[in-house]
Amino acid sequence: MARKMVEVNDVTMQFRMNNDRILSLKEFVTTALRGKLKYDKFTAVNHVSFSIEKGETLGLIGRNGAGKSTILKVISGILKPTEGSVKTYGNVVPMLELGSGFDYDLTGRENIFLNGAILGYSEDFLNAKYDEIVAFSELGEFINIPIRNYSSGMLARLAFSIATVVQPEILIVDEILSVGDAAFQAKSYARMMELMGGGTTVLFVSHNLQQIRDMCSKVVWLENGSVKMFGETQKVCDVYERA
Repeated sequence: MARKMVEVNDVTMQFRMNNDRILSLKEFVTTALRGKLKYDKFTAVNHVSFSIEKGETLGLIGRNGAGKSTILKVISGILKPTEGSVKTYGNVVPMLELGSGFDYDLTGRENIFLNGAILGYSEDFLNAKYDEIVAFSELGEFINIPIRNYSSGMLARLAFSIATVVQPEILIVDEILSVGDAAFQAKSYARMMELMGGGTTVLFVSHNLQQIRDMCSKVVWLENGSVKMFGETQKVCDVYERA
């Protein structure tokens, strides 16, 4: 019997949007104490449910603003859902915003240990994997300069190299295969395929439908925060393209 790795159960994610024109912290606090703050509710994800089994790669598709990145953040534990629940069975490595958690005043080397610690890696593990991380990132001597001097591509290479140095049980990916130059994109793609072949369960967002077709076993199509369709990859992608 297949083992479930991720269960998303009737998840709704709402945000409060302040519609008052408050221009200072003092004004905000004063208005809040008076109970006169006015909010609109924005529902980014609306009663979404699906599950993923071990070794599957699930693609999430939909237009900008459909709720794809939001549901990934909920599954990653970055956001707490307004309603519903998410259960994960295994260690989760999220690659949502490459470079988040970096300190731009520190060097690349120092950020390997900082970002690695945030991802739950021990110092001994990072010491053992340090040369491998640097080699994959192709940063060479630039590893010893502050990352504020890095280009976006260099930052992406470092972040990807840290995040994929282990084989996570659940990998959450948001559009990262579109960063960096063509050579690094190809290497990132190969690394992703290696992880998938090793039994990692993957949730993958991309606007590149061919990548979804090539890499995913199932697809969730989100529209206006709700599940429009969930099922076998080619079938869902065909209907999505026609729509």
